[in-house]
Amino acid sequence: MVIRKQLTQQIYELSQGVVVTASDFDVPRQYRGALIKALNEFVENGKLKKVSKGKFYKPQKSVFGELLPSEREMVKDFLEKDGKTIGYITGTRAFASMGLTTQISSTILIGSNVSRRPLKRGGRKVEFLLQPNAIEKEDIELLIVLDALKLVKDVPASTPNEVFAQILTIIKNLPDEKRRRLFSLAEAYQPYVRAQVGAISESLGYDASKLLESLNPVTYYKLGISAATLPTVKNWNIQ
Repeated sequence: MVIRKQLTQQIYELSQGVVVTASDFDVPRQYRGALIKALNEFVENGKLKKVSKGKFYKPQKSVFGELLPSEREMVKDFLEKDGKTIGYITGTRAFASMGLTTQISSTILIGSNVSRRPLKRGGRKVEFLLQPNAIEKEDIELLIVLDALKLVKDVPASTPNEVFAQILTIIKNLPDEKRRRLFSLAEAYQPYVRAQVGAISESLGYDASKLLESLNPVTYYKLGISAATLPTVKNWNIQ
């Protein structure tokens, strides 16, 4: 009874749309079973909703009905752990904010250092893109640019040529320090990404020899990127 009263108060104080687990409630460990039972009962009576197994949220009501938690809330356990950044949201939503597409997929794509299988959260599919670099908060905007080059042929409602042209503009507008950092991060990506970054780097007058030496000189990358967009792509076997 004490546990239920304590839990009821904590749920009352819980912000709408915030995803929580049993460990987020201040309940002594010996009462964990009672806590889980109470949480499930609160789901049954509508005070809480489940976003996935063991994950709950207090529904937010609007004139359009109940709202789901934000994308970030639904997957926050894949983005941060013990105050440290371990992942980031990438894919079409991030690409749209960069002007690469006008279409946004219902799938949430997360950049992660850990290979994971797709899963469901709140009716949304969650997929993972393996990130070869250590994930630092200050690098995320650059990693998303590189992810766009990695997925250059898969960005919806845009051709690879259009995506590449927009990324070229984005990189041109970066401060020199960030531009150099992006070129460094690119070294861990796939050869066809390194080739794209190399072509951009060369066009901007940087020393791209390290990227060039990392590539097989007889390999061609059929990406649908035209030399009319950037003449230096020919030097990097990009077609």
